[in-house]
Amino acid sequence: MGSYLLRRLGQAAVVLWAAFTVSFVILYMLPGDPVAIMLNPGGQATYVDPAAEAALRAELGFDKPLIEQYFTRLVAAVQGDFGTSIRTGEPVLDSLGGALPETLKLASASLLLAITLGMTLALTATFMRARWLREALLSLPPLAISLPGFWVGLMLLQVFSFGLGWFPAFGNDGVASLVLPAITLGVPTGAVVAQVLANSLGATWRQPFVEVARAKGVSRLRTHLVHVLRNAAIPSLTIVGLIVGSSLAGAVVVETVYSRSGVGRLLQGAVAEQDIPMVQGLVLVSAVAFVVVNLLVDLTYPLVDPRITTRRRVGA
Repeated sequence: MGSYLLRRLGQAAVVLWAAFTVSFVILYMLPGDPVAIMLNPGGQATYVDPAAEAALRAELGFDKPLIEQYFTRLVAAVQGDFGTSIRTGEPVLDSLGGALPETLKLASASLLLAITLGMTLALTATFMRARWLREALLSLPPLAISLPGFWVGLMLLQVFSFGLGWFPAFGNDGVASLVLPAITLGVPTGAVVAQVLANSLGATWRQPFVEVARAKGVSRLRTHLVHVLRNAAIPSLTIVGLIVGSSLAGAVVVETVYSRSGVGRLLQGAVAEQDIPMVQGLVLVSAVAFVVVNLLVDLTYPLVDPRITTRRRVGA
């Protein structure tokens, strides 16, 4: 287990380095100049003192060669220093500390909703004996996946906020304001979980051990919820690790639709103004969350299926 953890930590370090490097390259490939954007907000085409521009460029480190900027920022990031926001002048970590809690609330609520809906739909559909009902239930996930997130958000706003007035339309005011954004983000994600789990459950039902369990007198419901679900859960656990990243990415759209303050809106503003330190800080935080969740998922595999550790030992 120790060597496995070291190997996974090494892979995590490579993922974080790749995230930092790719974001750095992409940001410097974007058209425009962060310093020019700072000195000329809104594109007003006002006169800028060349001396002031040169001083600001030197202060931010943009006067150095690109490769030197890269290694300077990389070393600082390894030490936990993501620099100062070009837009606000505040340390990036301080800005993230203010925005991250709201996004974590949204991502956690949507993830809980996605897992609950996905598991319930998959278990119900695969348990049904009536073929027409099973196929009708299994047709819902592809439909939910195909719906654009921003369209779902607008429809929910129109019906439940503007029409019925059950939930607030905008802002971060309490639990009620979290309901519609969590549904907007959680339903498509839950559809992915439902698809993967339903396929795995259907394949597991055809395994010989199911016939053995039924021959021993185990009820169909117990076989479904205990024996079949446990053996079919591995692919779904993998998907849960992946959808954490999609939940953080989807928060950008959802927080914009519902005017919620959080990492999504912070990223939107940072990209628009080429706030390189802020964008890289956001990318690295998202990458860390993705890596940690996937590591936890990997450590959960042996609890669900002890044969995984056995296979690893044999393979080693």
